[in-house]
Order: sequence, then structure tokens, then C-alpha cells
Amino acid sequence: MPLDYSIIIPAYNEAAELPSTLSSIRRAMEAVSLEGECIVVDNNSTDSTTAVARSHGADLVVQEPINQIARARNAGAAKASGRSLIFIDADTRIQPELLAEALHRLEETPCVGGGSVIKFESEVSTLGRIGIGLWEHISRFARIAAGSFIFCRREAFQAVGGYDESLYASEEVRFSRLIKKWGKSYGLEFVILDKSPALTSARKLNWYSGPQILGWIALMILMPLAVRSRKLCSFWYKRPKEV
Repeated sequence: MPLDYSIIIPAYNEAAELPSTLSSIRRAMEAVSLEGECIVVDNNSTDSTTAVARSHGADLVVQEPINQIARARNAGAAKASGRSLIFIDADTRIQPELLAEALHRLEETPCVGGGSVIKFESEVSTLGRIGIGLWEHISRFARIAAGSFIFCRREAFQAVGGYDESLYASEEVRFSRLIKKWGKSYGLEFVILDKSPALTSARKLNWYSGPQILGWIALMILMPLAVRSRKLCSFWYKRPKEV
């Protein structure tokens, strides 16, 4: 029999972040009555991501050799047994209340899926506060989920073909729009939860300078097709020590 839900975590060189993330997920899973599983997708890591995932409570570790977030999420979904799919980034921590509310929406209300407001788990610069505040307004108004936390019905995921593997960034934006459109045709809403925000790492604000981050944002605005280029999206795939 299928499980009630599957949590899918794409992970590229995330040995340092996974213990905290998996610990928060396990606490959340233990607090809900529905049956679920936790899947980590090792996206061609060169560190001990797989070993750490197995030793910290992942029910399944999937290998995806092509380093791309959309592929990693799709690879996890392909192995998932849950009726509902929940995608959580490897540097994002959740509270039991968030998982419970997402599952309640999917199980008990006319909801196709959605996301959560996102907060940084530590103090950040002015740029970081402005950026996360702006995203929250966009997310609520346009009903677009941040990649850090997205949930949906399996049938909706399958109907839209999962995440677009031609995209190297902003794949969650396209996914949100497709899921929302599919759900609307069945009278199901796409929601952004705000009672218990997902807490995500502010590491990119430490890795890159303000001008670098603003430059990447400007590039995405001026050249929307840049999301189809791995090279132009290297901001999301390279870390300073790897450059």
C-alpha cells in the first residue's frame, strides 16, 4: 500500500547541513499520525552526503549523477511511495506544525499543494532582510512557492510532468505555476502557509557579496532565458571553495 506522504531532499555536498535538516524532519514526522518516508537524493556529491543521510535517518538514498536540482527532485519523486510529495532543501529546517498543516491541507481541504513563507535561521545583513521580505510579498501575492519547501498531490506532480529539467534555476517558479493551473481546473487551491515558516540557511549571503547577488538577480531579470544555461546559473551550483 502507498504511504501517506514522501519527503524528498535534493542534496549536493550537504554532509554538513543534513544532520540538522534530517533531525528536524524526523521530529516533525514523529509528531503527525500519517505514515511517511524521508528520501535523500545524492546529486553527484563528492563528500560524505550519502553516508551522512543514511546514518541520520533517511529511509532511502537515491543517486542522481547529473548535478541539477530539477533532476534531483524528479529522481526522488520517481522512487517515492507517498500519495503526497513534499520537497525540502537540504539546508532548510521545518517545525512539526508546518508538516502537519501541509498534510492537513492536502488530506482534508480542496488543496493541490503550495509552499511556505521562508525565514533565515540566523541574523542576516540588510540586503538579506530586504530580499527575504520582498520574496515573501511576491510569494503571497502570486502564490509561488520557494524551492526550500514545496508540497503537492502526487497526481498533480505527475500531471504536469514534475520539475522542468531544461531549467537550472527558477524551476520551482514554473512548477508552482503549473501545479496551480492544474489544481484550478479541479477546484483545488495552491496555498502559501505562514503560521510556521520554514527556516533556511543564509549561507549564500556569506558566500557571495551584495554586488554579486544583485548582479545575478539583474541577469535573471534582463535575460530570463538565462535559467536554461547551467553556466549562467552557476550561482546556484558552485560554492566559493569549488570555483
